Amino acid sequence: MNAPVSLGQPNPDSETIPQDVVTRAAEWMARLWSGEASEDEKTACAHWRAAHPDNERAWKELQIFEGKLDNLPRSVARHVLREPADHACKRRRNTRRLFGLSIVVGGATCMLRNTGIWQRSMADYTTATGDIREIELSDGTRITLASATTIDVIFNAQERRIALRAGEILISTAPDPAATHRPFRVHGRDGCVEALGTRFSVRQDETSSRIAVFEGSVKLRTTREPGMVMQVGAGQGSNYSSEKIAPVSRIQESAAAWSNGVLLAENMRVADFVAELGRYRQGLLQCDPAIADLRVSGVFSLRDTDRSLKNISLALPVTPVYRTRYWVTLQAA
Repeated sequence: MNAPVSLGQPNPDSETIPQDVVTRAAEWMARLWSGEASEDEKTACAHWRAAHPDNERAWKELQIFEGKLDNLPRSVARHVLREPADHACKRRRNTRRLFGLSIVVGGATCMLRNTGIWQRSMADYTTATGDIREIELSDGTRITLASATTIDVIFNAQERRIALRAGEILISTAPDPAATHRPFRVHGRDGCVEALGTRFSVRQDETSSRIAVFEGSVKLRTTREPGMVMQVGAGQGSNYSSEKIAPVSRIQESAAAWSNGVLLAENMRVADFVAELGRYRQGLLQCDPAIADLRVSGVFSLRDTDRSLKNISLALPVTPVYRTRYWVTLQAA
């Protein structure tokens, strides 16, 4: 396990902690800070921390931050972890003001600068867990942000660039209104996607990324092998890492159903269904290995995950077991 980030010398490995993991750690810490957490919720938090090394790393980074806020009013410190994702400009001003106080009490800003919490607070656009948001850029391009997604927008004389920090986005590009052509690119951890007049999605998971093209085509380059270029056309998708690109495969239009707040399952493994639904739900959602390979088809809400869990129990011999609101396991009925 990597050591916690030290003050004044951020650990470069902290950038490898997925955004959704840091966000989940913040949600758990906010719940425990509230003073209202039950014993079951404390146990659920401990279980989540032990489930993956990244979870514990994110938790320890936030513990360091917590220590640097000990001299602040508790209600103010808690605000860093609990503030909603709406009104991005106002939030960034508030966050800068709070981090200014943090510098006075010990320099917590240095520790957070390379973590997901800092990036999310300072990003141009972001969504909280469970939220889906659509924005329109100055050139007319429309972008839909999935749950726990963070992006920056950089438009200049040379290019139109989207920096995907975490999560998933669906993009419908618009013609460039500038007199000089500026390519539209999405830069992520694993590579660069250049749009060729198109509608496409880019998703960044813990260990890899995925491109799905619904209209037009894109050029894909990896971060560490920029000479490796693949053109992906309409109806095609590919998984890629910073070093390699997998062969293209066929995709369905339903791959973008999340932008409408629904999960369209087509003969999907229950384990995969739970993993996808869990991206839109706060807390810990697990699947009992005994039912992992059952198959489910149907349309499920991403905005009301409790209703989706109830609906899958009507279709299959499974049932959601709620230890707490934030700790749920789907298991055999």
